[in-house]
Amino acid sequence: AGLRVGYAVSSVEVADLMNRVRQPFNVNSLALAAAEAAIDDVEFLQQTYEVNLKGLEQIEGGLKFLGLEYVPSYGNFVLFKAGNSDDAGMKVFDALQRLGVIVRPVNGYGLPQWLRVSIGLPHENEAFLVALPKALATLQAP
Repeated sequence: AGLRVGYAVSSVEVADLMNRVRQPFNVNSLALAAAEAAIDDVEFLQQTYEVNLKGLEQIEGGLKFLGLEYVPSYGNFVLFKAGNSDDAGMKVFDALQRLGVIVRPVNGYGLPQWLRVSIGLPHENEAFLVALPKALATLQAP
């Protein structure tokens, strides 16, 4: 992810359309070599997949425990509703940052009450779940 490499599996027609809108030289040779090595490492891919599945369970379980609405995920992040006010997402985002936890606001997508949290390692997920109730408490403060 730090190299910002992604890939798509598509039909020839869709690949042609994507190729027309991509930036030129969008992946450097180091990133391409790393991506090819990662795709060939089946054992690591399986391990990463399993860590992500457990992380999804951990995060979704914590959100459910807190009574928060979320969108069930099949990826490496979960979208959750931070509160009902139009500024809830940004308030909780700011509070989490002050607590050393980084999430992503999605108000640019028309969802000002929602935040996106990436799935991390178990201790990272736990840090988020410990910080979240503290951040949510800021919604009650005047």
